Amino acid sequence: MNADPADPADPADPADGETARLFEEHRGLLFSVAYRMLGTVADAEDAVQDAWLRWAAADRSGIADVKAYLVRVVSNLALDRLRSARAHREAYVGPWLPEPLLTAPDVAEDAELAESVSLAMLVVLETLSPLERAVFVLREVFGFPYAEIAKALERSEASVRQLGTRARKHVEARRPRFTADGRERRAATERFFDAALGGDINRLMETLAPDVTLWTDGGGKVRAARRVIHGADKVGRLLLAVASSPYGGVDPQDWTFRRVTVNGEPGLLVEGPAGPFTVVVAEVGPDGTVTQVLMVANPDKLRAVAEGRHLPV
Repeated sequence: MNADPADPADPADPADGETARLFEEHRGLLFSVAYRMLGTVADAEDAVQDAWLRWAAADRSGIADVKAYLVRVVSNLALDRLRSARAHREAYVGPWLPEPLLTAPDVAEDAELAESVSLAMLVVLETLSPLERAVFVLREVFGFPYAEIAKALERSEASVRQLGTRARKHVEARRPRFTADGRERRAATERFFDAALGGDINRLMETLAPDVTLWTDGGGKVRAARRVIHGADKVGRLLLAVASSPYGGVDPQDWTFRRVTVNGEPGLLVEGPAGPFTVVVAEVGPDGTVTQVLMVANPDKLRAVAEGRHLPV
């Protein structure tokens, strides 16, 4: 049986123990960068794995800053994957949403951190060009200097600054604003979930903003709206219809509901006998009403949640 050369713990790996230790020290950061750039766990993991292979095979004698080197490698790998993924996402059946990951409950208390990993923010990042997204993630989320980003992306510092400015303006015009603290957002979300599960349309309508939007990602594999739904009346009635009819072959009486923290926000994990089949996250506006509902039901995007994977923020 051949050993897997990509496993840092593999005794047959040509890289020595110190090489593996240095990589493992930064693995969480590398995954966090790749995930924010790509929006899926599998793609982020593949980028990190490829980064490991490059690191293990590199001449490391001249590398003075291991962290900067590894971030540079994984950023370019993620950038290449993002470029190739765009055509696939344009042909995606229905709205495309990022793959959710669990996060520790205390992440929701840090508004800036929670916003940076939220599904809604990742949706906004999808509207950037690959280069803009890379610059935004490295600069605005992880705080890397422009000079370092320019070196990582092999661009001039001036062009990187322009990309960063353009990306920041674009995101600020579209980003979800966390105007309430974590406890207030959680309380508002709990009211929304209770109303949706309770089946009372009037109570549910009280929790929704008039211009609320509903995004449902089934990927063409399970029942889901093929377009974004707008308006409290349409969203409320659709949510109640979904909550009162079989979904994915599972009758509502066999559903179980678990309150979880998903990408830094309070979420609802809906499970059947075979495991999770929907993750629901609600964005809360400044007046405490829900402005956006994101439902991920594509089974390919629920594997990490089913495994209990957490995002290393």
